[in-house]
Amino acid sequence: MGEGDEIMADDSALPLVLAAASGVATLLLASGLAFALTRRSKGGTAHTKQTEVAEAVVEELDMEKYPGGHLTIYYGSQTGTAESFAQQIAREGEDNGFMVHVVDLEDTEDEDGGPRQAILDGGKRDEHGRSRAVFLMATYGEGEPTDNAAQFVNLIKSKSGIKSNYNFEAELAEMDAANAADYGEEKKGEAGDDDDDGANGGDVDASYFNGLVYSVFALGNRQYEHFCAMGKLTDVALGRCGAERLTEAGTGDDDSDLEGDFENWKDNVMWPSLKRRFVAEGAMDKKVAAAPANGVGNDLPECQYVVEYVTDMSPGDAKADIVKSDEIHASTRHYFTAMDCPVKVSRELRTDKDPGSTVHMEIDISKAGDDLRYQTADNLGVLPVNDDDVVEAVAGALGYDLDAVFRLKPSPGHEHKHAALFPTPCTIRECLARYCDLTQAPRRSDLKLLASYAKDPMDRTALLRMSSKEGKAEYREKIVNAHIGIADIIARLCRSIEMPLEHFIAACPRLLPRYYTISSSSSMHPDAIHITVSVVKTEMEDGSLHKGVCSHHLAGIVENETVRVFCRDSSFRLPTDPSRPVIMIGPGTGIAPMRALLQERSHQRKKRRFGKGNVGKNVLYFGCKTPHQDFLYEEELKEFEKEGTLSNLRVAFSRTTEKKVYVQHLLADDANETWDLVEKEKASVFVCGGTKMGADVSETLRSIVSESGGMNTDDAKAYLDKMAAEGRFVQELWSA
Repeated sequence: MGEGDEIMADDSALPLVLAAASGVATLLLASGLAFALTRRSKGGTAHTKQTEVAEAVVEELDMEKYPGGHLTIYYGSQTGTAESFAQQIAREGEDNGFMVHVVDLEDTEDEDGGPRQAILDGGKRDEHGRSRAVFLMATYGEGEPTDNAAQFVNLIKSKSGIKSNYNFEAELAEMDAANAADYGEEKKGEAGDDDDDGANGGDVDASYFNGLVYSVFALGNRQYEHFCAMGKLTDVALGRCGAERLTEAGTGDDDSDLEGDFENWKDNVMWPSLKRRFVAEGAMDKKVAAAPANGVGNDLPECQYVVEYVTDMSPGDAKADIVKSDEIHASTRHYFTAMDCPVKVSRELRTDKDPGSTVHMEIDISKAGDDLRYQTADNLGVLPVNDDDVVEAVAGALGYDLDAVFRLKPSPGHEHKHAALFPTPCTIRECLARYCDLTQAPRRSDLKLLASYAKDPMDRTALLRMSSKEGKAEYREKIVNAHIGIADIIARLCRSIEMPLEHFIAACPRLLPRYYTISSSSSMHPDAIHITVSVVKTEMEDGSLHKGVCSHHLAGIVENETVRVFCRDSSFRLPTDPSRPVIMIGPGTGIAPMRALLQERSHQRKKRRFGKGNVGKNVLYFGCKTPHQDFLYEEELKEFEKEGTLSNLRVAFSRTTEKKVYVQHLLADDANETWDLVEKEKASVFVCGGTKMGADVSETLRSIVSESGGMNTDDAKAYLDKMAAEGRFVQELWSA
């Protein structure tokens, strides 16, 4: 359905009419607002279902300033991109006639009544009883929700009757067919129970989000099989829960030009649709006339923070305030919960014949208590630290005293929105080193914001040019490909930038944790976590080295120094029945979870005394360049073979033959054995590594299932999808 069909010129066709907002000074809402919704019962008769809404709190709104009324942006974000897009919409809200509110989806769980009550907030409804929302939904890994959106996604799946995260089209077709059949039976006079929601279960509610008008933008990466799965799911599920779709969902590809995709949807779909629907004709004329011609005024941009310097506290005595859990910014919670743990072992895994570096680390968690308990092959979040020279360059350019201690507080008018961003009081050094991403290439919207602080017209012009749609090619060449971060821009390229500390904190992206799949078994190593770290170094055209901020930080830690970490669940879980076989595919550092799983299987054999015949086969496909360079954990793997834990070790050496050999080629060679393990013995298949490898392995598995199982391509894909739903086919992949 096209955009025009979605918006609908004839609003009388809608269940409830929603007119453009009028120019009154205050948006009045009825106290104790409730509305009746009509639905078809199973018996074929109509009845009214009262949906209670909590007493509305009327929010004062200047309708000349905000003729479109309230608009709430909800984001599901893992790396901060969706959140940054939400803030971008918020900065543009007033210019487009809307009072914009930005909400982390995780924060909706804390509301009385849960996400539904928060999203259908009576205080932000218009005079016709409708809420307006935009959902910016990122997809994590292979079609999973981001951590902060997981509960919301589970809710909308439950209320819409959707079970799968990504293969829901066929599922919904079957559901609709079943409902149509039920309706046909009802027409024959077979009365049913009004409270029975049919085959979809009692939680399904087709009116759950009645009163919501929404749009969705999905963030994803086409290197992954289930591109933009969460955004597509949200778009469909909300519609099936009674919400009204305002625009066609947008999609953005991080493998190409995610920011460009978002800007195109925002400027050409979202804002025009919202203004057509909710802003009265002529209401924006005065606002357009008053806007500065170049989009840059003399005043500094609005800032939601203020810095309060603590002059009676020395740097060594700086101790963060105690903050309640519900007062912490959801996306930066790890800053408050991560723990400093000592590194007991750090050793190089590659030989001196290889120019690269992969480090094995063992982290002591014996004194961390239950806060760092983990399961075999979970993920370890590591909080990186910026290099001292980078921190000092930024502070020098902006005139900051690195030893000054400050507390971050909300600015006037932002108190109700404030959540603690990171622990304070702290020194400026701590802030820049641990909480600000100084080396990652900023987005074009960040450059536009930085231009507001440039005093030199040439600096301002260059930043605005690269931030524009016309400057995308220059931005990619000079910023992205050159690995230019905010530190480079401020300290080297645009030295005229002047920013108060609170403005820098607001403008600079947060320094995010990096995740490593744990390479140890919690049964064998309950007091230690092992990780396998590929140290990232890229030589630039000028001969300088670009270093990965986290891997470089880890590589520089010597034994007994600490690293700040926290644990997160992974998808890798051994079969509950230990007699089931396991096929593991992990080239390079993808070996990490496989090492952990092999340790666990060895523990099952030796300590739990299942016996050789009661623990299933373990087959490992590993890949590297040569046996003399980067055969990671070679001695350990051969020891697993010797003791009988590892039934079959298959290693693909990509640089020892004229034609490169990769893990998928060895898997194809073992097609019959693989099919027997998967089909007859119900083996689990675990894959870890890059997305390109993951796609090749998936294609090889589909071919094996198709040819050995006598299935067509669609049936083979459905077979693997069923394995994935059962937890028997698990992939944890990363994009290049």
